[in-house]
Amino acid sequence: MNIFAPMAKISIDINSGTIQKESAVIGIDLGTTNSLIATINYKTQKPYCITKNNKSIVPSTIYFGEQNIIVGEEASKKLITDPNNTLYSIKRLMGKSYHDVVEQSNQLNYQIIDNQDKLVQVKINDRFYTPIELSSFILKELKSVGADQLNKEIQKVVITVPAYFDDSQRQATRDAGKLAGLDVLRIINEPTAASLAYGLGLDKEESKIVAVYDLGGGTFDISILNIQQGIFEVLSTNGDTHLGGDDFDHAIVNHWITQHSITKLTNSDRQLLRITGEQAKKELSSNSKFKKTIQISNKDLKVTLNREELENVIQPIIDRTISICNNALSDADISAYKIQEVVLVGGSTRTPKVKNSIQNLFPDAKINDQINPDEVVALGAAIEADILAGNRTDLLLLDVTPLSLGLETIGGLMDVLIPRNSKVPSQLKKEYTTSVDGQINLAINVYQGEREMIADNRKIGEFILKGIPSMPAGIPKVELTFLINTDGILQVSAMELRSGVSQEVTLKPQYGITDQEIKNMLQESLSFAQSDMDKRSLAESTTEAKQLIYATQKFIRENKALLTPKDIAKLDEIMQGLTQCINKKDQNAISSHIEKLNEFSRPFAEKVMDHQISKALSGKKIN
Repeated sequence: MNIFAPMAKISIDINSGTIQKESAVIGIDLGTTNSLIATINYKTQKPYCITKNNKSIVPSTIYFGEQNIIVGEEASKKLITDPNNTLYSIKRLMGKSYHDVVEQSNQLNYQIIDNQDKLVQVKINDRFYTPIELSSFILKELKSVGADQLNKEIQKVVITVPAYFDDSQRQATRDAGKLAGLDVLRIINEPTAASLAYGLGLDKEESKIVAVYDLGGGTFDISILNIQQGIFEVLSTNGDTHLGGDDFDHAIVNHWITQHSITKLTNSDRQLLRITGEQAKKELSSNSKFKKTIQISNKDLKVTLNREELENVIQPIIDRTISICNNALSDADISAYKIQEVVLVGGSTRTPKVKNSIQNLFPDAKINDQINPDEVVALGAAIEADILAGNRTDLLLLDVTPLSLGLETIGGLMDVLIPRNSKVPSQLKKEYTTSVDGQINLAINVYQGEREMIADNRKIGEFILKGIPSMPAGIPKVELTFLINTDGILQVSAMELRSGVSQEVTLKPQYGITDQEIKNMLQESLSFAQSDMDKRSLAESTTEAKQLIYATQKFIRENKALLTPKDIAKLDEIMQGLTQCINKKDQNAISSHIEKLNEFSRPFAEKVMDHQISKALSGKKIN
């Protein structure tokens, strides 16, 4: 049985989430292509990336050797010599099912496994690994780099994720950190971290609207931030977790395959082409031409690319990012001309065509790319870690959740408790009551989405509040609390206030929602707005009608002695008419019959009330 009637709202509570000041904390950018670890120089109070062999970047590549597992630069070298045992772009699999990523599997050199619609697995040497396990290997390497360079144990960390990562992907990232032996203090959005790295918000007199354009190796995000008096308010966020520099590389490879009429490629050939395509992309950021001779299937192949060809090849991918930017502006309800500054994040933003396209979209904005776009997110994570350690109180982050969260009420309605683009962390409480006499259990079904009916949204979890004392319908007071914590992960609790019976659950979906599903949800919420409202109105009227019929039948049973057979027959007749209207799904007729039944039954209710008062006062003297 579902909970029914909304009773009251409590305002959002934003928590600071600080920890003890003496805790040592580190910032980690767990990237699709490369990962970095950063900390604060406490003499200069500036963040810096920790290096290994004078390099701050650790490739997010894993090689499974006969004796051990290698992560980083040495593993990347194995992509060509031993591609079947070398993994990359693991981040794209985080929190995903097989069906979410099967279309992209032809771009990978490793085998992904359908784990019965749960989290996807990767098969290596007859062993099966989840993306969480694989990501933990990368995090362990970063932990080792930090420990060696700082000469201390690394435990407490802040890890960044794309702003558009959903609940499951964020939880998967946290779990990977835990598996690596890390205490993950906070999961924060990459665009917000980048803003921190640029020092935005340090000037308490400064007030500006900023766009953070984050085009990494495997993901793209755009966030619109309003920064005032050191407070970062995310007005909107949008993105695609399967869109990034990797797609530039694959587009170049496909261009060469078509150009040279290549029909057969080994895994080693494909990886060599991909790595060469990445090299071409990077060189063409500063040069006008690229050429190289490589060996494909033991034959020399001369591959060339000029900047114009590159721009034509990647234009459709850039156009996808611009479309997403326009969606974010629409969500924030502001014009592109209002953007005063654009922060560039991710190595792919070095491409001149990308920069030009961004400047054209935001004509009045300053394009800020002064900080190394590969390092900027890790640097911001280190600053957030410093904030959490209590070492600075001049900044406050207010991130947002990308989709609405709510629960099912009677009639299959979606009752939204936390709307999309609400601040994170946030908490909201709301009271409900029962719809049936003697109801002792309540099923609480939680959904994510933008439609009016739960059938059109995505269920992310459920639990049952058991042991409510038996009471008449409408008497119990069930308080539901939705809490999105600082990592963007949902916790739901329920308490019957009269008895104190309570239940709590942290909702962790088996796998994440796909990017296309998110886009569809947002688009459909607009396309079907009118029909959704009509459905909701019909559902609400139907629920009201059924409740009225139930109450009237109960009234007749309990007060038969005070009603004539003619009165009962007339009430039955109106209820039958109302039932027919319900079956026909005619909202106007339902509303008309509800009014008719209320009008006809009101005198009887007054008569019963007078009788009960007379009975109660019988034999008593009124002063």
